[in-house]
Amino acid sequence: MHLDSLKVFCDVVRQRSFSQAARAKGITQSAVSQIVSQLERRMDAQLIDRSTRPLQLTALGQSFYEGCQTLLAKYDELEASIRSACAEVTGKVEVAAIYSVGLSDMGQYVDRFAARHAKAEVHIDYLHPDQVVQRVLDGSADLGLVSFPRKSPNLTTIPWREEEMVLACPPKHRLAAHLAIRMSELDGQKFVHFDKNLVIRRRVDRFLRARGVTVDVACEFDTIENIKQAVAIGAGIALLPEPTLRREVQARTLVARPLFGCRFTRPLGIIHRRQRLSAPARLFLELLLEDSRTPVERNGQPAAANGAAMSANHHRNGKRRKRDV
Repeated sequence: MHLDSLKVFCDVVRQRSFSQAARAKGITQSAVSQIVSQLERRMDAQLIDRSTRPLQLTALGQSFYEGCQTLLAKYDELEASIRSACAEVTGKVEVAAIYSVGLSDMGQYVDRFAARHAKAEVHIDYLHPDQVVQRVLDGSADLGLVSFPRKSPNLTTIPWREEEMVLACPPKHRLAAHLAIRMSELDGQKFVHFDKNLVIRRRVDRFLRARGVTVDVACEFDTIENIKQAVAIGAGIALLPEPTLRREVQARTLVARPLFGCRFTRPLGIIHRRQRLSAPARLFLELLLEDSRTPVERNGQPAAANGAAMSANHHRNGKRRKRDV
């Protein structure tokens, strides 16, 4: 049975006439009649009542017609998806990301996208979280990567991944000797904190307060890079997303210890305007979501292990602006 025969049958049903269906298809009325008769023989059932004018479907014909419509619609959908996949993707994807997300592994995403779509390009700007949202809202960025994403009537928010918050301290700090840190051990500690204007600052404060922990805030910064540097020189300890510490842990300039008996995470999300995404932006979004459960690890190595190559990618694909959550 050919799809063309099913299409002819559907045309007869819609036109309620063999002759009009023939004119629509550009074939003879006799050919149309033969096609329908062949379908009826194959089904061993009468599909069209030819004794009425205009033509009427039999009960079985109605069921067959509805099934044909579903089948043809599915085929058209499949054909469109195959054609779309085969078409060469060109264009530019503008991405705005908070700095720490970009630093951890965005270079690898860019490389993987380039390997799949040689004529498409990804450009990344690293910005303050409020600027990321604004860039997406004003249309100068296709996608935004943010932490603690908030709902907006003008934006679509897609959960991306959860990053475990861990204790960061210098290797010689007394807490570095512990395999895991009880919350009570943070009480009274000198603490390097996030700037008060950042969402993550409020979330950390709420987390500590809920567990009866009071810390001595020694200094505040609006970038994770500055917080790590302050911790490394002994200004205090900090709670930071584990992926952002991998490079320092590997270099043994900082120690990362999990929290004992509780879990605190930094949720990351992808935002875009509610309008339809361009083909390159949609494909880059799909690539990001392929690894939504954990930060990207290629060849068995954490993303941060390829720091040199990623730095080159960042320089090539985006402007670094060191404000972040």
